Amino acid sequence: MRIRLLVADDQAMVRSGLRLILEDQPDFEVVAEAADGAAAVALARQHRPDVCLVDIRMPRLDGIEVTRALAGPHVTDPLRVVVVTTFDTDEYVYGALRAGATGFLLKDAGPALLVEAVRAAHAGDALVSPSITVRLLRTLRGPLERRKITSPERPLSDRELDVVREIARGRTNREIAADLFISLSTVKGHVAGIQAKLGVGNRVQIAAWAWENQIVG
Repeated sequence: MRIRLLVADDQAMVRSGLRLILEDQPDFEVVAEAADGAAAVALARQHRPDVCLVDIRMPRLDGIEVTRALAGPHVTDPLRVVVVTTFDTDEYVYGALRAGATGFLLKDAGPALLVEAVRAAHAGDALVSPSITVRLLRTLRGPLERRKITSPERPLSDRELDVVREIARGRTNREIAADLFISLSTVKGHVAGIQAKLGVGNRVQIAAWAWENQIVG
């Protein structure tokens, strides 16, 4: 089964480079390229790729606006968006995650991590560059301590909170299963239940909720 991709970046050389890396994988196919945000939204809606790779700074619509249009909470049939950018400011990272991105990757992360991020997004998982995750956990803690904690209408169980903490630390489902001594299918069930209770669409948004509400110790 082929993984169909859209690549959106305003630099032609970057798009070409990403295509070369991606299509080196036998099951990857780039079905569309976009040089600006508005074209990215239009082409994504036309081709319905499995994963959209989107830059932050683009003409007409930026990457966060594109992510919100394709994967935001109001979207009936959301697409999976991975933001791939040179810029890792907290504003961009947090904005992309809150807009619905299933991953945030720096362009200098290397081909292997790019491929891993695509495969994670396609599988319904998420990947955020490790250096970004660590920094967010450190820098968002202070400002967010002054915010009111938002609780879901249906409270999370102790086990669900354990899973939330693991997700916020960047752990995969397999790693969570090993750490908590539960099966992979049980982890997936917990993740689905957590998403339903929090009203979010993916595990990156679970992590954002955990950071925002001081769930991570």
